[in-house]
Amino acid sequence: LQVLGFEVDTVNSVQFSNHTGYAHWKGQVLNSDELHELYEGLKLNKVNQYDYVLTGYTRDTSFLAMVVDIVQELKQQNSNLVYVCDPVMGDKWNGEGSMYVPKDLLPVYRDKVVPVADIITPNQFEAELLTGRKIYTEKDALEVMDMLHAMGPETVVITSSDLQAPLGNDYLIALGSYRKTNADGTRMTQRIRVESPKVDAVFVGTGDLFAAMLLAWTHKHPNNLKVACEKTVSAMQHVLQRTIKSAKAQAGEGNKPNSAHLELRMVQSKKDIENPEIIVKATVL
Repeated sequence: LQVLGFEVDTVNSVQFSNHTGYAHWKGQVLNSDELHELYEGLKLNKVNQYDYVLTGYTRDTSFLAMVVDIVQELKQQNSNLVYVCDPVMGDKWNGEGSMYVPKDLLPVYRDKVVPVADIITPNQFEAELLTGRKIYTEKDALEVMDMLHAMGPETVVITSSDLQAPLGNDYLIALGSYRKTNADGTRMTQRIRVESPKVDAVFVGTGDLFAAMLLAWTHKHPNNLKVACEKTVSAMQHVLQRTIKSAKAQAGEGNKPNSAHLELRMVQSKKDIENPEIIVKATVL
């Protein structure tokens, strides 16, 4: 986001030695009182003037509830504030979904967070959790996105799914839906499908990168989800291809790259983040 010209005030919900894709990690988890204290400091200096709030990985329900309070307060000050929420709860491995945060976060996301969010970026499993509905076909996915719109957000992007891609098994599908009610009461909906080449490795942080890029590109192309998603997913592809190439070189011939080898090559991808060459096209549905 900073590379793309955004001024960012970062609050670390956790301060860990490394991400949790490694065998071991040490560190601290910020609680709701500590978050509140940091926010109070910003407020006292009258610098709590924001255009966007972006949230990701959280493990604590009271922390999440505090985020909702802060977002609501910021929206009272600035009715145009856009809250981008990545509802990080879990994922599917070999077709089976499981949560990697405490289960009591689900009702807080569903009942409190999603209704105040403007843009949400769940994966398929998280979209199913939030709506209580399974996705087997693209039609199911579109209906689930409609259910999510009805909960509040104008923009819903299912960042990854295990749906069959028209381009074949080597592609991963993401789906996006943008719904806007115009001043005269008419409704505009744009739906898109993005198919990107699968990369055979487990990366950590791709969801965070996706949410940040989507914030940036929807800001630059506010009424064009197709272009915003093409730039987001193309930038992701550049980063992942560079990462896997570098990881394989570090691991050496015939060896499987480890977590350290697979750290996303963000700094090395600065030019691709600033101005991604469009290598993945979106289809308007």
